[in-house]
Amino acid sequence: MSKAKIMQSADTVPQQDRQYRAALYVLFSTVVFCLFLTIMAVVVGAVVALIHLNVLRVGTAHLDLRRLILYIALASIILGALLSAIVSRYPLRPVYQVIEAVNRLSAGDFKTRLQFGKWLRHNPAMKELSSSFNKMAEELENTEMLRSDFVNAFSHEFKTPIVSIAGFAALLKRGNLTPAQQQEYLDAIEEESLRLSAMATNVLNLSKVENQAILRDVTTFNLSEQIRSCVLLLENQWSKKHLELNLDFDEYIITANEELLKQVWINLIDNAVKFTPAYGMMKIAIEQDERQLSVSVTNTGSTIPPESMERIFQKFYQADASRATAGNGVGLAIVKKVAELHQGSVRVASQQDITTFTVTLPTA
Repeated sequence: MSKAKIMQSADTVPQQDRQYRAALYVLFSTVVFCLFLTIMAVVVGAVVALIHLNVLRVGTAHLDLRRLILYIALASIILGALLSAIVSRYPLRPVYQVIEAVNRLSAGDFKTRLQFGKWLRHNPAMKELSSSFNKMAEELENTEMLRSDFVNAFSHEFKTPIVSIAGFAALLKRGNLTPAQQQEYLDAIEEESLRLSAMATNVLNLSKVENQAILRDVTTFNLSEQIRSCVLLLENQWSKKHLELNLDFDEYIITANEELLKQVWINLIDNAVKFTPAYGMMKIAIEQDERQLSVSVTNTGSTIPPESMERIFQKFYQADASRATAGNGVGLAIVKKVAELHQGSVRVASQQDITTFTVTLPTA
């Protein structure tokens, strides 16, 4: 959303809600007024009863008390109305601030932050409210930035292979090509089509696991064999780079969702292959104790910057923008979600041009 539209929306929302704020002010003032009258009635009643019993005689006190009660009632109503109108403004100020901040946030201004005055900012409740609101606004801002970056990168990712496929198809349609050229163009079309399919599959898989709250289809299977199968599925990628593979693990059996874990290993291995330079090294290791099983995928290559370590598992985020074509920022988000569905976790360590992703799963 453009800045002009955000400002326009932020300005029009208070105008539309002005009548609701007035209703809130009247309601709050009425409550204060009724509370004030109730207190005054109790106080006046106690004073009148005391005067009636201890000071005045019954005959004359009856006439004087009526007039006294009338004067006190009129004074209480006038004073209560004035106090309610004045006092109600101050408690409602932070409410209006929250309403205005929420309106600006809902209008798309994700840089909105909630700041109370010097008297309220030290109040524990107000401090917690502003902190929670600002954290929410910051998360929304980060999500919007990631979404915008993803749309730009992903649209480019889809457009590039589509243009390539259309271009090679047009060349094949013209004819007058040697068999070698025809085979080269067909291979390029096949490769780009597979890349499109992989991107679409990753996005669909992410949508699937994000909407899944309960782990289903749990079976017992050979984890080591599954990982070796995933390595073979990606043989074409790592063999082109002449990578040195080190599969350092014995046979391990696990009870989990086989299909979901297969996505984890494919994404981690594919990620390691993409960011490992030619003739580099990739290692996969498995360790197990009484409570958990850990699978680590290590590769040589550039170190992940520290500022990217905390955000690398967010969907659509790419630590290396210059290598955006190597992926779409979805694979690691899938890894994290699947690990959490299995009551496990995933972590990353990167230093001295060696990066290791470790997935830890409970053995029970």
